[in-house]
Formats: sequence, C-alpha cells, structure tokens
Amino acid sequence: MQQQKRQPELVEGNLPVFVFPTELIFYADDQSTHKQVLTLYNPYEFALKFKVLCTTPNKYVVVDAAGAVKPQCCVDIVIRHRDIRPCHYGMIDKFRLQVSEQSQRKALGRKEVIAMLLPTAKEQQKEEEEKRIKEHLTESIFFEQTLCQPEHRIASSGPSLLTVFLGIVCIAALMLPTLGEVDSLVPLYLHLSVNQKLVAAYVLGLITMVILRT
Repeated sequence: MQQQKRQPELVEGNLPVFVFPTELIFYADDQSTHKQVLTLYNPYEFALKFKVLCTTPNKYVVVDAAGAVKPQCCVDIVIRHRDIRPCHYGMIDKFRLQVSEQSQRKALGRKEVIAMLLPTAKEQQKEEEEKRIKEHLTESIFFEQTLCQPEHRIASSGPSLLTVFLGIVCIAALMLPTLGEVDSLVPLYLHLSVNQKLVAAYVLGLITMVILRT
C-alpha cells in the first residue's frame, strides 16, 4: 500500500533534496573554516542513495562522497578545502548532491551547493561575495569525488532554548492527526496536511543535527 502511494513521486529529477547549508564559504585566514559539513536529510519513507559531484574535485576532499540515507534520517558529509592559494580567491565552485532510490540507478533528485574561498572573514567583503553568489547562474561540469575515510566532528557549545523549543514544536506537529482522519478527537483546525508534516520533519532533522553537534 505504501509503495503504491509514493510511486508517482519517484519521477526522475523531480524529488526534492534537502541539504543544509546551501552555501559554503571558506576563509584563507581562518583555518577552522577549511573543513565544513553538509547535512543531507531524508524525510521520506524509503531509503536513498546519494553521490556528491564537484566542478573542481582537485581543490576539495569529500569524506563519504557516496553512500545511503535511511528513511527519516540524515547524514553528514565533510568537505575540506585543500588548496588555499590566493589564485583561488573569489572563484565560485559548485557541489551537486544526486539522490536515487536504492533499487534504481536513475537520479530522482539533485541539489547544488555553492562554495567559495575568500582571503579574510571581514563582514563587508562577505556581503559583497554573497551578492556575487546569488547572481552566479552559469552552467558547470561536475566530476565524481574520490571516497575518503570519515573524520570526527569537533564538538561545540550546548543548544539554545530557542532550538529546543522549535524541536518540541516540530515533534508536537508530527503527533497531530493528518487531514482526512475521521476518528480523531482533535479539532479539525489542528489537523495538518502531509506537506506540513514533511516540513516539520525536515526542520526537526536540522534541529537534531544542531543538538548532536553541541
């Protein structure tokens, strides 16, 4: 029954891909930014395979450039900039995350993430380069990354109260009945659609990753 419900969504290239963040900014004078993390979240009820492609794979090391994500789970992809030279300042690179169902080879969806190396983390220069990123619409050629060994992520401070509150709200939203349920005692105006619950599940996944990193 579940297979019949989700089958119409499995159209090549049409499956939404949830990735955070959507931009990677590396700073040459800040070594802590030379390694960053992309989080790929799977809010669906079936497992996904993923592959990371890059326009300039010689400049980056991607840890676990291919793998799988279980249903309602997420995976971290570590990206390290390994060529911090002035000649690369301001150049826009792209990563493309392609996902497919485990039993199929065709790409059901894809998401592009922009990467840029800047000489310094000055706020004014950051704003100028972000404007350039938004205006950058040229086509790019992607290449497969070589698989590398996983690395440990550095722990940070504890989660904020706002993060915890948003997590509780998302959990409450997922527990509310879905539109169309007749036997529920909950008022009709509290019934949520499938798309609303999908958004709540996605946000909850991001909040979970924020809490796990602290």
